[in-house]
Order: sequence, then structure tokens, then C-alpha cells
Amino acid sequence: MRRAKKKKFPGAAVFMIIVLIVAIAAVLAKTAFDYIEWRWLLRTHPLEFTEYVQKYAEEYELDEFLIYAVIRTESSFNPDAVSSMGARGLMQIMEETFSWLSRYRLFERDMVFDDMFFPDDNIRYGCYLIRYHLNQYGENTEHAMAAYFAGDQNMNRWLLAGEITDPDTNHYINKVKTAYDNYIRLYRGESDEGKYKTNKIFSNIKYIHQFH
Repeated sequence: MRRAKKKKFPGAAVFMIIVLIVAIAAVLAKTAFDYIEWRWLLRTHPLEFTEYVQKYAEEYELDEFLIYAVIRTESSFNPDAVSSMGARGLMQIMEETFSWLSRYRLFERDMVFDDMFFPDDNIRYGCYLIRYHLNQYGENTEHAMAAYFAGDQNMNRWLLAGEITDPDTNHYINKVKTAYDNYIRLYRGESDEGKYKTNKIFSNIKYIHQFH
């Protein structure tokens, strides 16, 4: 008597097909998410006012992406921005800071505070201030950004304490660092015929790695 042939159960094949479909779906979902994130970053991290950013990055030996990161953090590229504390323009220059810079550092006594609504003047003053603080704190970006946000008197006090203890200042530093990192992801490596590339003075990456 012949034994009946056992039918092959297709379960294993079906399982493999399901696994393959799930894997493909996951890859497609990840690709779609990455694309959406990329488009969102492009929208929220533009390269605007490039003429002035490039000009003063070169003049004050700054990383262009840091300038963009500060503008993005301070005003989201709104030249008419005014903070609750009265800071004005793209890089949010306070009136006291403006008076000190215009009178005692840049010697432009004909300038008025309303000039900080002009992108050229505002970016020039903001870049001068960043360079001033970088020189002041030995090119330490974290300390320079803390001084930009909270003033060098506070930064000097934190240096004596051994750490930056103000939560708002630490939050500001982290926001600038995140914006900087996003600009690096989006734009680093573009050619001169494209838009921007990092100033060679920061090619050793010493700059950004001073963020903690």
C-alpha cells in the first residue's frame, strides 16, 4: 500500500514574503521620513542675507554657518524682530550693546539704534560682537555664545564658578549648536559655484567641538 505524499505546508514561504514586505515598507517609511525631515530642515534653516553673511564672515574670520545659526536662533531671519527685552534685528542687538559698539569699538557715532533693523548693519554688529567674544575667550565657542547671550560679566562669573549655571544660557547654547549642526548637515561641502562652504580657518573642526 502506497503512503500518501505529505503536502508541503506553504507557511514558511508565506512568512518570508511577509517579512520581506514589512522590511520593504520599513525602508520606504524611513526614506519618506528622512525626506520630510530634510525638507523641513531646508525650510527652517535657509541661507538668507548671504551677501552680508559672507562679507562679514570673511572680515571677522567667522564660520558662516555659525552666523546663520545665530540668526536662526535669535530672529528666524526676521530683520524687523524685536524681543521683549528690546533687542532688535536679525542678530538681536540690545541698545546698550549697540551704544558700546558704535561709540567705543566701531567709532560710528552717527549710527542710531534704528539702524539695527537694516540687515547689513545688524549682521556687521553681530559678527563684530561674536569675534570680540571669541577673542576674549580663546576661541571657545561655548563661552563666546554665552557672553553673546548673557553678557561677558556673567560669563566671567561662570568661569570662576567652573560652569555655566544659568539654564536659559545653556538652552541658548544648545539651540545655537543644534542649528549649527543642521547647517553642516544641509550645506557643508557645496562648491563656491553653489552656495557656501565653511571658512578654511575652521577646517580643523576645533570650532564646533568646543560646544559641550
